[in-house]
Amino acid sequence: GKTQGVFQLESAGITGVCVNMRPTSIEDMTAIVALYRPGPMGNIPSYIERKHGREQPDYLLPMLEGILKETYGIMIYQEQVMQISRDMAGFSLGGADLLRRIMGKKKAELLPPERVKFIDGAKAKGVSQEVAEKVFDKMAKFASYGFNKAHAAAYAFIAYQTAYLKAHFPAEFMAATMTLDKINTDKLAIFKEDVLAHKIEVLPPDINLSEVNFTVQDGKVRYALSAVKNVGEAGMMAVVAEREKNGPFKSIQDFASRVDVSALNKRYVENLAKSGAFECIEKNRAMVFNNVENIVSYAAQATQGRN
Repeated sequence: GKTQGVFQLESAGITGVCVNMRPTSIEDMTAIVALYRPGPMGNIPSYIERKHGREQPDYLLPMLEGILKETYGIMIYQEQVMQISRDMAGFSLGGADLLRRIMGKKKAELLPPERVKFIDGAKAKGVSQEVAEKVFDKMAKFASYGFNKAHAAAYAFIAYQTAYLKAHFPAEFMAATMTLDKINTDKLAIFKEDVLAHKIEVLPPDINLSEVNFTVQDGKVRYALSAVKNVGEAGMMAVVAEREKNGPFKSIQDFASRVDVSALNKRYVENLAKSGAFECIEKNRAMVFNNVENIVSYAAQATQGRN
């Protein structure tokens, strides 16, 4: 259930599905992506029960087992509807796709002729009319909300990759994830809680150690300068570039004299001070905060002098 930050699997509801299903293959993850939508969600309990052997799959016909085995007899994907049409009723590829589209778009007026065609084709292959009607009606029900397996599989593959990275490189993964949502303070708070839940320390922003984005330092996540609320990315890029070029800042005065005033303003310095980013060069946050105007003014003079 540790799916925070994992592609497609991080909402509370779908996390619960993952916990109960305990996916063991890419096929399970593909099914989760396709099932967790209005309509198919009703089949989730049955899928879970069948996966864990507590309920027996119902394939309707032996010839359908090969098509429905991976989903425990439950129609989940549009491709399954098409393959059943081909294998059971002799539809062509084009005909199977047309039927899928008619069912998916709920074109009721076009369905009766297709139903007759399907039942006749199934009877020609030795299937009784009763069973053929049952299969068709079940197909029509599922196809109305069936998901494209190719789409679900592509999503599941990315979900697998992100889950792998989180499992094996949790600090790096969470730093990258936090960087992607660095301007969303609500999501950052959630991600921070998740990092701490994994017993990974979150280091505070530091004018001499933080980068523009979130980074990993000694297995710990270092807070990004640009993620400090109301601090611009361009300004922090200039700060980091100056630090990399001429070394760490030694004091507030040194900072103000070296960073171009175009990269700073009163709000930036205030918020950096409140976040504790200057504590590596000045422990007294209040002193920095109360002298913001002087710091920005000094930076303007220094910039003018260089120009």
